[in-house]
Amino acid sequence: MAEFTAKDVQALRQSTGAGMMDAKKALTENGGDAEAAAKWLREKGLAKAAGRSDRDNSQGTVAVAQDGNVAAIVELKCETDFVAKSDQFTDLVQDIATLVVAGGEEAAAQKTEAIDDLKIVLKENIELGQVVRVEAPEGHVIDSYVHRQDGRGVNGVIVELDGGTPEVAHDVAVHIAFTKPTAVRRQEVAEAEVAEERATLESITRAEGKPEAALGKIVEGRLTGWFKDRVLLEQSFVKDEKVTVKALQGGADVVRFAQVVVGS
Repeated sequence: MAEFTAKDVQALRQSTGAGMMDAKKALTENGGDAEAAAKWLREKGLAKAAGRSDRDNSQGTVAVAQDGNVAAIVELKCETDFVAKSDQFTDLVQDIATLVVAGGEEAAAQKTEAIDDLKIVLKENIELGQVVRVEAPEGHVIDSYVHRQDGRGVNGVIVELDGGTPEVAHDVAVHIAFTKPTAVRRQEVAEAEVAEERATLESITRAEGKPEAALGKIVEGRLTGWFKDRVLLEQSFVKDEKVTVKALQGGADVVRFAQVVVGS
């Protein structure tokens, strides 16, 4: 019979998150070898975790990491906000973001085992969500913003400027977090999407009985409002609605932005 003590059982429980009876059984099955028992529990636990893979995991946390002109956003998904704001969960997603900055998006795979272990400990469907890495050339500026809710990041943004300052980039990142644009400038909006919206607006305007001669002007005016909802540079700055984001840039130019929102 395998020899182990109550302290051995307790240590195994603390390191794996297993229940007392499961820990005892693991040690018994593996001759008291704690490392083998932990592996045995992980394998058994993963079999149970696989059964949770079809459960909704629209909750989670986003983390941002930055080193010089490289930044990354990582999303870790789970089932409940209670788990999403736990220290184990938020620490892991931050670790992954730091790895991605240093080693590229594929570096996130280094934490696959840690994610699997967390599935066992926290008993939820946990998986890696969106992973984004932005590397800017010399002379460009990067900054970021994370909107936090109940102790966890729920909306992460990275902005790259050609020229400008980190302060301007940060202000633009804050703005993006709250307005959620889909493009920097009009030319980046898909032509098919614009054509569909223009046709819809024409139908609406005709149905309102507007004069045919004024139809084109009215539709273009409404289309401008539609663009303003989607195009960053045409939006009014959230901290000062008298200023557009384009004017806020000064002599800088927004090259690109990345945004990851929990559950999107």
